Amino acid sequence: MNLYLECNMGASGNMVMAALYELLPDKSLFHEKMNKLSLPGVNIEYTKSVKCGISGTHISVTVDGVEEHSHDEHTHEHNHEDSHSHSHDHHNSHTHTHTHHNAQRFGYKELLNMIDDLDLSGGVKSNAKSIYKLIGEAESKVHGTSLEDIHFHEVGSIDAFVDVIGCCILLEFLNISNVIVSPVHVGYGMVRCEHGILPIPAPATAEILKDVPIYSGQIEGELCTPTGAALLKHFATSFGQKPQMTVKAIGYGMGTKDFKAANCLRAYLYITQGTQVDGSSVFEISCNLDDMTPEAIGAAIEILSKGGALDIFTTPIMMKKNRPAVKLSCLCSKENLELLVNLILTNTTSLGVRYVEFSRTTLERSTEIIKTEYGDIRVKHAKGDGIVKLKPEYDDVQAAALKHNVPFQTVYNATTRGL
Repeated sequence: MNLYLECNMGASGNMVMAALYELLPDKSLFHEKMNKLSLPGVNIEYTKSVKCGISGTHISVTVDGVEEHSHDEHTHEHNHEDSHSHSHDHHNSHTHTHTHHNAQRFGYKELLNMIDDLDLSGGVKSNAKSIYKLIGEAESKVHGTSLEDIHFHEVGSIDAFVDVIGCCILLEFLNISNVIVSPVHVGYGMVRCEHGILPIPAPATAEILKDVPIYSGQIEGELCTPTGAALLKHFATSFGQKPQMTVKAIGYGMGTKDFKAANCLRAYLYITQGTQVDGSSVFEISCNLDDMTPEAIGAAIEILSKGGALDIFTTPIMMKKNRPAVKLSCLCSKENLELLVNLILTNTTSLGVRYVEFSRTTLERSTEIIKTEYGDIRVKHAKGDGIVKLKPEYDDVQAAALKHNVPFQTVYNATTRGL
């Protein structure tokens, strides 16, 4: 199943959790799982909330009967609740009296040990640890200390802990394989926190949101917290606008404060009817070559292929001075982009390359083995949206034809007859 998270009003831990919670067909399973964690003094309340006429779920976590964010006007580092509970004029918030109850805060090592001690699957534990590692690395970089020495503020609180664990459990329950996240609205202005008055997004949040598309928008306030940012960063397989989808369920996770826009995070559970948007970005790298021999271009293509290119092709072009040339193009994943750019610059005469990111839609693919009189032949299947394609694997057909001393087409026809 696929998930699309629409972060038009940013994201916080409890907003993400509430939106995912609404997608569950049987919510009692989640209640039971969370209750079994037996976190001391913790109570989780699920209430209906309406924002701008839209009904959704608000989840509040109380510890010993106290909802932590209600006592801290400076929600910067980062109550489970979205920081929308700030006043709009953060720079004037010093006029408020801040009363702090003695909520316990945990360090990075303590949080990892707490995760290990819970009755959770390996996948949930691994995801939760990775999320806290993202937060910890951001906090330690911002504060100039080591990951082991960092002591979290509100992100180290029990209610933030519940949000992280809850989101990991919900994603496991929903059996999500692909998560696309919209560009994230972070808000603008200043926010008061334990360290003083800081710009929005807060430094730790900004650090976590590196490589994530964000925008300030028209709403003053801190809309994205570090916990929310880390959840999005960890679980997202890609970021972008909604792909073609067939929606199966929609969930609304509500914040606390009221704005002119509906203060919610919307989650779509969807299928793609056989077509799927690749989780990783696909880049096309290209360069124009007018001074390489065909042999040298062929050698470069072989090197790019071994370097992890998804596809490589050439196109005949005409360059300046009426000079026939070749455009070399290479498709690759985001992870291999830097390597393949370097390989092209090293192994061709080009002095520079250009690249562009593409979204792509593919058919679902699988392979089956067909038994023929010439041996086993692999057949590639592709299907989706009523489209079905079958193709025998060239290498298998060619090997069988050579082995039995028959034409390639003979083996090919024998394979397709069995389909």
